[in-house]
Amino acid sequence: MTPRSPRPDRPTTTSPPQSPIPRQSRSQSPRAGTTSGAVAGAGAGAGARARARAWAELLRLPALFTVPGDALAGAATTGNRPNPRTLLAIASSLCLYEAGMALNDWVDRTEDALERPHRPLPSGRIHPSAALVAAGTLTAAGLALAARAGRPALAVAAPLAATVWAYDLALKRTPAGPAAMATARGLDLLLGATATGGSARPALPAALTLATHTLAVTTVSRGETRFGSPLTPLAALATTGTLAWTLTRPPGAPGTAPSRYPAAAPSRHPGAVFSRHPAAASSLRTVLAAAFVTTSGRPLLHAALNPSPPLTQRAVGGGIRAMIPLQAALAARSGALASALLTAALAPAARRFARKVSVT
Repeated sequence: MTPRSPRPDRPTTTSPPQSPIPRQSRSQSPRAGTTSGAVAGAGAGAGARARARAWAELLRLPALFTVPGDALAGAATTGNRPNPRTLLAIASSLCLYEAGMALNDWVDRTEDALERPHRPLPSGRIHPSAALVAAGTLTAAGLALAARAGRPALAVAAPLAATVWAYDLALKRTPAGPAAMATARGLDLLLGATATGGSARPALPAALTLATHTLAVTTVSRGETRFGSPLTPLAALATTGTLAWTLTRPPGAPGTAPSRYPAAAPSRHPGAVFSRHPAAASSLRTVLAAAFVTTSGRPLLHAALNPSPPLTQRAVGGGIRAMIPLQAALAARSGALASALLTAALAPAARRFARKVSVT
């Protein structure tokens, strides 16, 4: 209770009665409530951050930076400028890619409990049913976005989604697993081409190049959790070198895919400046090819010298990040300067986020 003041008709010769609540406690009691609320709020904030990090690990968010370049490289082969349908293709690709990530961990939850107990599902940070629902929702969103980009794009996105689910549910541990993953990457590039230009034919050589790199990386990834043979990373290293050499060659040169498709004449593309300045085209292709070799080749060499799980995982991570300079080089070969530079600009962000969240 709050003490009453002394009556004015009586002299005050003694100290007034003290409140049963100490003065200091009264002055601090509102702050105590505020502090408790702050602690509760901080706890809720920490929980939200923990959940966000768990989903970032499940979806391997740093790997998302390797996705837009598929559609941009595919669009470049058509000789057309990227348009709103290209953006729809990129969004569709992102959804389908993340659907595959969530589904992959749902399928591997029992194996991860033994080999990677820190992963979101075996650690209990995300419920398995939530991951499965996310995979289904993202797949539906990816197909819807592709449909908005047009029937040709949907005609590519549907088999792409089917390949993703077939890989995770049935093919991953079979000899057909790496080929299925390579097919998915190739189809992703074709998605950008069909959304932008309506036809997949101009993008077939670029799709084959990207699929070949994906095949090599996926084959290496099979030794991520155990000691393997040095022959696999060596073969992937040889593939990296071969692809890098072809990237430095202009379209139609000996040893490269023939230029009978419209991509050989990108006069309508903002990057058509290359047709007037072939030296600039050659220089950019060389720089991007060197970045591709450095990003993928160095960790592959280390894994070949010591095929241990940690070094193999680094090699796989390097191969995934090397998708970006590879996509940029493919766009440059088609004469798309803006698309090549935009794709290459994603590499620093991918590298920075990969230090916080693993891409494997």
